[in-house]
Amino acid sequence: MSAAGTYTPKPGAAPLPRMIAAQAALETRMLLRNGEQLLLTVVIPTLLLVLFSVVDIIDTGEGKAVDFLAPGVLALAVMSTAFTGQAIATGFERRYGVLKRLGASPLPRWGLMAAKTLSVLVTEVLQVALLTAIALALGWSPHGNPFSVLLLLLLGTAAFSGLGLLMAGTLKAEVTLAAANLVFLLLLMGGGVIVPLDKFPGAVQSVLGLLPVSALSDGLRDVLRHGAGMPWADLGILAVWAVLGLGAAAKFFRWE
Repeated sequence: MSAAGTYTPKPGAAPLPRMIAAQAALETRMLLRNGEQLLLTVVIPTLLLVLFSVVDIIDTGEGKAVDFLAPGVLALAVMSTAFTGQAIATGFERRYGVLKRLGASPLPRWGLMAAKTLSVLVTEVLQVALLTAIALALGWSPHGNPFSVLLLLLLGTAAFSGLGLLMAGTLKAEVTLAAANLVFLLLLMGGGVIVPLDKFPGAVQSVLGLLPVSALSDGLRDVLRHGAGMPWADLGILAVWAVLGLGAAAKFFRWE
């Protein structure tokens, strides 16, 4: 005979870690099912890596082209997921009232942001694994300390996430869509991803070198191509962008 109350419903919210994990899994599935997101996060970086590694279009300096391109494409992958993809998706979620409804659920708003961040990190792991495998097949010979690479990727993710959330939380969804794609194209061309920064005039180089994608691609290139130690200058630039972006997003983000 069962004890009294054994089958009595016990309503209430699930433990917070379980809610965050479930939301992160949902966010990841939605991202991977979205054709535009896959184009930004997987197809474009892969095509750029293969095309510019195989076809001699741009002078990337001494050595194999893939040794220059692979670190830049990894930086591009981080930017496409943490900034462009996240800004567009979050902007339209805000427009359609999804964020407002989620804000009324037991999952706290900071928990939702944590779930989105976990989704971005999971996607980036898949991107890095795929792009690394392709680059190795093309003859890439990476060097350097993996910890330096990990730190650069994490700070780059934080910097781009802050900027993406700031844009999504302050602009209309249509404006966010246009602006995020425009910024993606501009940083692709002028952020040292495909075209070396030394191809630009000296004064322009100084400005472009302060961009987060330039710091990330240059830092990864110094470590993975040249076997350099900890790239403190690039890490410092990314840290400043991360603090400014996340701080501004926390202050100005509007949920409705």
